[in-house]
Amino acid sequence: MMREKGFCIPYGYKLLLALLVWVGMFFAAIVFGAADTGLRDVWLALTTQDASEAVLVIREIRLPREVAAVFVGTALAVSGAIMQGITRNPLADPGLLGLTAGANAGLALTLALFPAAGYFSITLACFLGAAAGTLLVFGISAMKRGGFAPLRIVLAGAAVSAFLLAIAQGVGIYFHIPKEVAMWTAGGLIGTTWSQLQVIAPFILLGLAIALLLSRQLTILSLSEEVAVGLGQKTRRIKSVLFAVIIMLAGAAVALVGNMAFLGLMVPHIVRAVVGTDWPFVAALLPWLLILIPFSLYKAQRLNLLALSETVVIGLGVAIHKERRHLLLAAVALAASAVSVTGGIAFIGLMAPHMAKSLVGPRHQRCMPVAILLGGWLLLLADTIGRNAVDTGGLPAGIIVALIGAPYFLYLLSRR
Repeated sequence: MMREKGFCIPYGYKLLLALLVWVGMFFAAIVFGAADTGLRDVWLALTTQDASEAVLVIREIRLPREVAAVFVGTALAVSGAIMQGITRNPLADPGLLGLTAGANAGLALTLALFPAAGYFSITLACFLGAAAGTLLVFGISAMKRGGFAPLRIVLAGAAVSAFLLAIAQGVGIYFHIPKEVAMWTAGGLIGTTWSQLQVIAPFILLGLAIALLLSRQLTILSLSEEVAVGLGQKTRRIKSVLFAVIIMLAGAAVALVGNMAFLGLMVPHIVRAVVGTDWPFVAALLPWLLILIPFSLYKAQRLNLLALSETVVIGLGVAIHKERRHLLLAAVALAASAVSVTGGIAFIGLMAPHMAKSLVGPRHQRCMPVAILLGGWLLLLADTIGRNAVDTGGLPAGIIVALIGAPYFLYLLSRR
């Protein structure tokens, strides 16, 4: 069979184009809104201490909000890419492993039992809940022979997510959590502060750094364990690290915005908003992104190997279980950090990796950087459309993402 020749855009150009589109969307999100602002006001907000109304709107409301949107979109995209790679399930999402439901349960218990708990304690509770939910899913999946089969993980994730979400809702009702706190638990944002972002940002940056560092390994792991081990990959170590990343991301995300769980393979119709976000949340989110994204890129090759069968990966000398744990930790950390900022934004972790792979191919070393840009771009686009869709307060970004993501999800199902 002869291969048809056609024009192929180099990877570097595609990455540059994605970056330019991302930058353009970022500034468009800052400029367009109810208040009359322009690029000059953006420049003044970034370079001066001007106290005019338009500049204050950009500096204190729009800029931290859109920066948080970029962080969260990036974290969810990387977390989704890791989960799809290590589970070899193209429909995997941060809600698949029960981590968002677990983080939400941890948040609800902390707010109910310790009303005066500080934000660091709340974030820690979200991380522990995300870890517990993920461990339950993998523990149930490993009870029978055959390893972590994709279908078994999906079913276990559905059951664990439903159970933990019921706990969170029951605790909220029994302990009479105030309305504002209950809305936050359901996925909203309340009174975000700079100190809160200082707590969250390190988790997301750390998770993203680890995920980027492991992007090659993730590509290998997404094939099969046999192939990954056969290629000399230490799959157990890689999976352990990625597991830590997933916990950090999901826990931080829920700590800031609430639940982001899927119920099985069904799309959750939950209203999520990127509102009320200010610089404290951004500062808390940034460090985790800086750490976890480079790590994820570093492990990209391991993800490539994990896509092979376990027999091949083991034959290649990869410690498949260790690599899988590391990658899962990175993905959980990224998702937890993201949800803690914006709440349950569905589909970003599903769409961004698939869009990136369609542009630059399945190799995680190439698709993960593009997924990072696409994740931020998607959430910026959704938030901008939502803010300008209606006059009275706008629509939550989660609604716009769901309107885009649901058809895309059905499209992916039609191709399976």
